[in-house]
Amino acid sequence: MENTSTQKTDEAIASVLNPDEEIASTQKTDEAIIDEYFARDEQAITSTSSKYGAYCGSIAYNILENHEDAEECVNDTYLSAWNSIPPTRPASLSAFLGKITRNGAIGMLRKYGTLKRGGSRYTAALDEIADSLSSPDDIENDINGRVLTEAINRFLGGLGDEKRNIFIQRYFYLDSVSEIASYYGLRESKVKTSLFRTRNALCSYLEKEGLI
Repeated sequence: MENTSTQKTDEAIASVLNPDEEIASTQKTDEAIIDEYFARDEQAITSTSSKYGAYCGSIAYNILENHEDAEECVNDTYLSAWNSIPPTRPASLSAFLGKITRNGAIGMLRKYGTLKRGGSRYTAALDEIADSLSSPDDIENDINGRVLTEAINRFLGGLGDEKRNIFIQRYFYLDSVSEIASYYGLRESKVKTSLFRTRNALCSYLEKEGLI
């Protein structure tokens, strides 16, 4: 059974959509799309693209900052989803696709040797976390480690909705502070303060867990 903190984190990831995207009520439900995958109906790819194409594209572009690379990354996401479903039945299709897209985009940065050149949203977000937790190399190497990931999920699961969503939108979706402020109707200074306090709280939590 999925623990409560992880479920809260997945729900938060699923709920924090890019501000520029509105998913129409006329779109197919996630369950209907997942059923298409299980039926090996190629319409599943079209349905996924129609409902979540802009969402995945935004995640990919925020990391890669190149439209052609972002498009390639999103296409790889569809292929990965096709190969993973079945047997996987995602509890949240948006979170499932978002994770694939993010990991794929970061993988492309590493492949092209651009991860450490600086200037990208990903590098900026990584630096923010590294300043609070550890060296950039340690964070880059450990961020996908199972133990660290589970600890961060537990930490995020204990946060209030607003703090958790702001943190995820900044460090998972890599939205800028101004975009987050606009999305939630907050001042940029409040978003910065929230991120600063949450990073420090995460640092303290991981220290207590013996992970840093």
